[in-house]
Amino acid sequence: MIRLPGIKVLAQIYESANSLVYRGIREQDNQPLILKLLKEDYPTPAELVRYQQEYEITRSFHFGGVVKAHELRRHNNTLVMLLEDFGGESLERLLKKNSLLY
Repeated sequence: MIRLPGIKVLAQIYESANSLVYRGIREQDNQPLILKLLKEDYPTPAELVRYQQEYEITRSFHFGGVVKAHELRRHNNTLVMLLEDFGGESLERLLKKNSLLY
């Protein structure tokens, strides 16, 4: 599991071919966060640029219903986005949970 200064990482909540997503808490103010990072330990320069662009685009949105991007941090050889955690679950988990009910 990832370790970041000032962030208590609680659990991995998603994994795709390109990224890992964790739920955490910023220790200074107990702010819930989502941490999204590139899965590769050594991403290419192009992947890093694309990820930075994703952060900048997300950060530029100021609409209700759009997750807020708080910060982009370097972590080892990759980047980590710190995003607003509104307590949601992945669609995949919701579908799995609901399929157990039927």
